[in-house]
Amino acid sequence: MAGQQFQYDDSGNTFFYFLTSFVGLIVIPATYYLWPRDQNAEQLRLKSLRRVHGRCLWYRLRLMKSQQSIVPTLKKAALLFGWAVFLLLAYKVSKLDREYQEYNPYEVLNLDPGASLSEIKKQYRVLSLKFHPDKGGDEATFMRIAKAYAALTNEQSRQNWEMYGNPDGPGATSFGIALPAWIVDQKNSMLVLLVYGLAFMVILPVVVGTWWYRSIRYSGDQILINTTQLFMHFMYKTPNMNMKRLAMVLTAAFEFDPRSNKEATIRPTDNIEVPQLIRELGNINVKKKEPPFCYPYSLKARVLVLAHLARMEVSEDLEEDQRFVVRKSPALLQEMVNVGCQLTMMANSRGGFHAPRLVSIENCMKLTQMIVQGLQESKSPLLQLPHFEEEHLRYCISKKYKVRSLQDLVSLKDSDRRSMLRFLGEEKYDEVMAVLGSFPHITMETKLQVLDDEDSNNITAGSIVTVTVTLTRKRMAEVFEKEQEATPCPGEEAANTEEGQGDLNKTKTKVWQNKSKGAKKTAKSKKKKLTKKKATPAPAKAKQANGNVAGNEVVAAAAAAAAAKEEEEEGSDKASESDEGEANKDSPSERDEESDKQSDTEVDEIAGDDEEEWEALQQSIQRRERALLETKSKVTHPVYSLYFPEEKQEWWWLYIADRREQTLVSMPYHVCTLKDTEEVELKFPAPSKTGNYQYSVILRSDSYLGLDQIKPLKLEVHEAKAMLDNHPQWDIPDTEEEDEEQEDSDGIEESEDDDEDND
Repeated sequence: MAGQQFQYDDSGNTFFYFLTSFVGLIVIPATYYLWPRDQNAEQLRLKSLRRVHGRCLWYRLRLMKSQQSIVPTLKKAALLFGWAVFLLLAYKVSKLDREYQEYNPYEVLNLDPGASLSEIKKQYRVLSLKFHPDKGGDEATFMRIAKAYAALTNEQSRQNWEMYGNPDGPGATSFGIALPAWIVDQKNSMLVLLVYGLAFMVILPVVVGTWWYRSIRYSGDQILINTTQLFMHFMYKTPNMNMKRLAMVLTAAFEFDPRSNKEATIRPTDNIEVPQLIRELGNINVKKKEPPFCYPYSLKARVLVLAHLARMEVSEDLEEDQRFVVRKSPALLQEMVNVGCQLTMMANSRGGFHAPRLVSIENCMKLTQMIVQGLQESKSPLLQLPHFEEEHLRYCISKKYKVRSLQDLVSLKDSDRRSMLRFLGEEKYDEVMAVLGSFPHITMETKLQVLDDEDSNNITAGSIVTVTVTLTRKRMAEVFEKEQEATPCPGEEAANTEEGQGDLNKTKTKVWQNKSKGAKKTAKSKKKKLTKKKATPAPAKAKQANGNVAGNEVVAAAAAAAAAKEEEEEGSDKASESDEGEANKDSPSERDEESDKQSDTEVDEIAGDDEEEWEALQQSIQRRERALLETKSKVTHPVYSLYFPEEKQEWWWLYIADRREQTLVSMPYHVCTLKDTEEVELKFPAPSKTGNYQYSVILRSDSYLGLDQIKPLKLEVHEAKAMLDNHPQWDIPDTEEEDEEQEDSDGIEESEDDDEDND
């Protein structure tokens, strides 16, 4: 390009600037993201979890991995080497001399600025004798001296130097390139071209193509697209899927096929070990010839999952494959839940096929719990605890204790619990209680409303209903500690019964003393009020069975009757006073004033309710905006799982279902951020027909058996309000329209007159 000049780095010095910048751009971000985090913090975390999770498989594997891993050491060594190179280049750059300096002829001739013409000529003679090539001097130095002398003696050269900094006048724009000159040397052109072609035409396309080919095979949740299509096919084909069929579909996923996933392996020993496991497990539909259930990879994965649920021991080679299959299963089951929800929405919107039944989606959730805990569906949830075996369950389900769930075990008194678990030693009992205390206890509160509506509590046909569910997590230890504090000792119970009887005598005397106050009321009204306030008596059999409980019930019933009489007498007094007040109000003016006051108070109450609703709406909007902006961590609480090979966090499914119709009302929301408290909004359209509907808000764990919760949700749907075609405010009289037209015409005439005046 004309007027431009490119200068390459012949000396190779400025190339270090480029190289230093390039290495710094790599080393600094890599250190921030790749430097191994503090290993001591991880060790301390594992140490704090040892008391509860010490027997878990994932905990033992994590300890072994932290001891054997050399990856952090290699990362540190590579980063330190990068920093050493970067510091060496920076030191090299700092020692380079400046080559590009401002041209100054006085400095070339070793003269002070402002020297006279005679001094310049004299100095030029001296330097010429010294550096002239004929006298043995350097030719380049002599050319610089001659150029400086011309710049100071020639008027044109002097003006060019003062204006452009160059005696030769304005030169071409020069661009310095911090690359060595041998790169553009004609001798090395073929080599450079070969390197560029190899880098940009072979290596880069191969890397990008490989990454793209691998990425398009996976969904956003890192599940193979072929696996998602497989799940959709079988859930569409089998809307009502039992647990056995579900296990077959799960293990047919392409994640377990070595042709689709390099992590999956088929070993030569599988032909011997897998049939042996099949004989031990029994009937697992081996003879089913339906593809892909009959493929070797699917059969092997199914056998390993069923062996995991049965807690069977396998060989070392199969144990490694089993851990891989079990580790992948929760994410695959979550994908099956998503597929079931998508098919349900498609069936509701389009129709034409049967949506998956509620039991199929719930079986996916149950199978996730079973795989995490390594338990079959028919087994007791108590087997999730350490040191519990099948033969120990007979102590728990005996007629004396009747403990069949974790909640039953928590609700027992400490003495009864110790007596029931006497087969455990003191240390084992303490470990069981520590594990049980770490289990989650969730309280669920629901609020039903229609947002963005005048009456948020009125549900009309077809409106969008919002159910706000507040989940609060506590530890089981807090629950049975409160129950133990609330349970009094036998001596305290006796004292409480004596105090209750004394209080009853006092309340009886008070009732008899105040009996004369209620004489104004008729016997009929007394009977009505007594029937409303009277407490229901306990059955006679229960009284005979437990004398203390019966005595407490008698005391409570008598106290309730006494309180009912007092309320009745107070009500009669208030009624008589109100009758007297009404009799005294004879003048109509007083009545009008009272009605005005009542209307004012009603208006104030309505305005106050509107303000409260507005504030609540604004708070909900702000809360939703904050939830969108916040990115909560999915690290909640580690799950206690004896046989799961990976550390798993407590996550939950929350959804609304119609259990009578076996359908989903709202899609399951995967709660992954519940540490202490979480608020979730579930939305669904109200039924198109009016009436009362009974739904269920269901909370299911994806990690524990026996901790699911079901809360009823009653829905009363009213008829939607008719749209207004006409409204008094919309009616504009003809006279007003004529007046507006006249005003418009007058305004136009005035504007025309003003324009004429301006002209």
